[in-house]
Amino acid sequence: MMKPASRMAAWVAFFILFSMPAAHSSSVNSVLIFVGTYTKGESKGIYAYRYAASSGRLTPLGLAAETVNPSFLAVDSGNRFLYAVNETQQYQGKASGAVTAFRIHRETGKLTELNQVASRGADPCYISLDRTGKHVLVANYTGGNVAVFPLSEDGRIGEASAVEQNQGALGPNKERQDQAHAHWIEASADNRFAYVADLGLDRVLIYRFDAAKGTMGRGESGEGSVFSATLAPGTGPRHVAFSADQKFMYVLGELDSTVTVFRNHGKETWRSDEKISALPEGFSGHNDAAEIAIHPNGKFLYTSNRGDDSIAVFGIDRGTGRLTLIQRLPSGGKAPRHFALDPTGTRLLAANEEGGNIVEFTVDESSGKLKPSGEMVKVPSPVCLVFVPE
Repeated sequence: MMKPASRMAAWVAFFILFSMPAAHSSSVNSVLIFVGTYTKGESKGIYAYRYAASSGRLTPLGLAAETVNPSFLAVDSGNRFLYAVNETQQYQGKASGAVTAFRIHRETGKLTELNQVASRGADPCYISLDRTGKHVLVANYTGGNVAVFPLSEDGRIGEASAVEQNQGALGPNKERQDQAHAHWIEASADNRFAYVADLGLDRVLIYRFDAAKGTMGRGESGEGSVFSATLAPGTGPRHVAFSADQKFMYVLGELDSTVTVFRNHGKETWRSDEKISALPEGFSGHNDAAEIAIHPNGKFLYTSNRGDDSIAVFGIDRGTGRLTLIQRLPSGGKAPRHFALDPTGTRLLAANEEGGNIVEFTVDESSGKLKPSGEMVKVPSPVCLVFVPE
């Protein structure tokens, strides 16, 4: 999945440092991992681990911050602040979740809450920073809308500067596509647009984004967006990843467990070139696709399946953007809701929500294939993890 530029910049810097001779590597060997969870069971909030980049060793640091349903996390480019959505249907008596800002204490892995504001829609499920790092963008799933929040210098979140209700024709899945369901939002590479995957509408909506004002605008094309990429009915777009050169957009369909490849034709116009399944041939059980990400070298794409409980690995044709299935292997637990590649691209960590664990895999950077490393830690209901280089 394409990460916000601020986070990507930190990862690139980390990768460069890690590639230096051993004499310099000790200063960057230690990384923090924060894990967002659902707090409906044993979990109390966000948990922290220390990650040894050289060995892949995970050391539990315990509960970093107690907060309700921190189901998605984002970190600023300076690695000073962490932002979490609180995925709830009610907040202060209104149909809304919340967004919470924390200060990161890298020495201990603890988080100090700075403030919390209403997300302006029920069940916020995704958060990212814009390219300037001065705003966070939030997707409210049940609210069917997206919102922009300004950030102050001390990391605190301001009240929403923009809220847009997603609009359009609904998909055919009566149970899951009963209304607009915003599931993902990130700023474009030039920070002029906000891309929104809406599971209910089978579309990736594209709003104009004004970073100076912190606003999103509706375009003349109607239905709440300037442009949009339309997917096949019943796809249920969940998350999105972009190639580094922005020529290709990869949209993960939660409802039909597919990846749709779009080619960029300029001026925010995208046309689909390919649709490929992430499931085994003949699979007949229930499955919900969950996460998508591209390896830092741009050669491989990864997705996760909840139901088949697997990670699928695809090779990317750099010229056409098309995908070829390379590998599919068990995630090491039940319902891999999220996974993330470490900043060096040498390991992938899968968060199995119902399995209650995080399982580590090594990445063969020449083939893209995964192999269990043997490293695993228990954590209740993990649903998102982020790396914070120290």
